[in-house]
Amino acid sequence: MSRERIADWAIAAGVAAALLATGLSKQHTASDLDPIGYALLIVGGLALAARRTAPLAVLAVTGLCALGYQAVGFDVPAVAFLFAVYAAVRAGHRWITVAASVTLLAALPLAALASLHDTGAAFAQARDALEIAWLIAAGAAGEAIRQAERRADEAERTREETARRRADEERLHIARELHDSLTHQISVIKVQSEAAVHVARKRGAEVPEALLAIRQAGREAARELRATLEALRDDSTTPPQGLAHVPELVARARTTGLDASLTIEGQRQDVPAAVDRTVYRIVQESLTNVARHAAAATASVRIDYRPDTLVVRVDDDGTATTNTTSAPGVGLLGMRERVTALGGHLRAAPRSEGGFSVHAELPVDRTS
Repeated sequence: MSRERIADWAIAAGVAAALLATGLSKQHTASDLDPIGYALLIVGGLALAARRTAPLAVLAVTGLCALGYQAVGFDVPAVAFLFAVYAAVRAGHRWITVAASVTLLAALPLAALASLHDTGAAFAQARDALEIAWLIAAGAAGEAIRQAERRADEAERTREETARRRADEERLHIARELHDSLTHQISVIKVQSEAAVHVARKRGAEVPEALLAIRQAGREAARELRATLEALRDDSTTPPQGLAHVPELVARARTTGLDASLTIEGQRQDVPAAVDRTVYRIVQESLTNVARHAAAATASVRIDYRPDTLVVRVDDDGTATTNTTSAPGVGLLGMRERVTALGGHLRAAPRSEGGFSVHAELPVDRTS
């Protein structure tokens, strides 16, 4: 049970006890209806336990209980009804509360008259049981708290909107910086490589594989930069690269002269977007490292769909050995950070048979 519920029950029990004690201490003519009066006092107090979840129902119950024990002859203030008025106004039911209060003020003398048979005494008892000043104070307190809570909610909403706006502005700033600093250089590389390939073919000369790889890398860098800029400008509309684009990575690796292969095992299933993007980046970075540093002839990419895990492995037959010691580069560190952030495990190390292996296991929550 939450603290709020415990507090509600404590207040309700306290009010019920106070009403019952008042009823027991007041002098009145004993009758067969006394047990009903005591029961109404207790029920009226305990009903306050539900004032947060059902304020109008509590307002009705406490009002009827007040009328009931007044009719039986118990001259006890309608304290529970005042608590109910406060709760109902705080919940925003102002006009219904006003109508209920006016109705109770009018009905209390009639209820008291049932036991006193004296109009003057009945009106006096009703006035003592529920004064207009008490009602106004309870309603004013409820309205003040409601307004304070509303202003707090608006302030929280404003803070969230301000944070989102600042994040959007920061994304746009980063996009502009990337555009200004990288777009021109990548465009130059792309244009120069395209021109070099065109000139070589026009002359009938054989185009070097390295030049073709540079041209392809320039094209890919331009595409990725454009996608990144679009994602920064509107991160909800640009589809990121993921598992579906891994075959393109492997095919592009073959254009550099690397004998690259792709194997997919298990039943293909949808995976979370973060896992989807991470797999693409792992394969991309691994194949890039193979091309740059491994001096490998072959590389294999294996993706294994398991019930609760997606396994990615990239092996090459390069020059790395178990005796090779080198500090992990930025790419490997980035891969490890991505995998760890998703609750997975990454192993990147030389193989015993020679070459290098990157092995990642990413948890997949099928219930999400």
